[in-house]
Amino acid sequence: MSLQRVGVIGCGTMGAGIAEVAARAGCDVVVTEATEELAAAGEARVRRSLERAQKAGKVDDQQLQATLARVSYTSDLGALAGCEIVIEAVPEHEPTKRAVLAAADKILPEGAVLASNTSSIPITRLAMATSRPERVLGMHFFNPVPVLPLVELVTSVRTGPDVARKALEFAAGQLGKTVVRSKDRAGFIVNALLVPYLLEAVRMLDAGVASAPDIDVAMEKGCALPMGPLKLADFIGLDTLKLISDCLYQEFKDPVYVAPPLLLRMVEAGWFGRKSGRGFYDYGQG
Repeated sequence: MSLQRVGVIGCGTMGAGIAEVAARAGCDVVVTEATEELAAAGEARVRRSLERAQKAGKVDDQQLQATLARVSYTSDLGALAGCEIVIEAVPEHEPTKRAVLAAADKILPEGAVLASNTSSIPITRLAMATSRPERVLGMHFFNPVPVLPLVELVTSVRTGPDVARKALEFAAGQLGKTVVRSKDRAGFIVNALLVPYLLEAVRMLDAGVASAPDIDVAMEKGCALPMGPLKLADFIGLDTLKLISDCLYQEFKDPVYVAPPLLLRMVEAGWFGRKSGRGFYDYGQG
């Protein structure tokens, strides 16, 4: 049976995207945030995304209004009590994610599925913060969620096969996503391959081999990539990139995953990329 009552914890870029695609698929969605102000900001984020989709001809006005009506926003985590699946999409910080999952675990009904949108943290470590590790798994969506079709489905050694099946049917059947399966290891598939490439581009820039624009143009035009590595790092967020690289290094102890000094200094300076207005490029936001 399909999962119709969906909860999303966190309504930043990723949480808003997950809430939107679930609502567009016909699910009733409850979004929770830490404060009412953040909940309101998340609601505005979802509305802006739908309005962009409307301008692009992907949804009409009736679909837009129906989608908005399916989503409710609150700072009360207890509102998740009736959900069949809850996806946490809080920042990529293990203690925060563990605390959020532990809190949700106390609220959700016994049969609910609890998923993490983590991009790098092993699911077993997160699942053991709950009393139901057999019902916890990873569902890693990609930004922008309404546009990119991929979901990495990650099961831990404790995840029950029925939970994996429900999550697969939800992501592929209801949301229409392309699902790939990964073992429970830091970085899963995409980031385990992507992060060393991005970090090597940072090292190349720091060594003076080439400028940021030339590194990006070389990979875009020479390898037919839609976005060069430094532009992509700015899009992901340099702070997030550092957290993912730290997680990968902790797991594998491979020097390719060590964040270069230039990346560390930029994060320390508050240059996180597009979201802060400055990263490897200046986005004119201050």
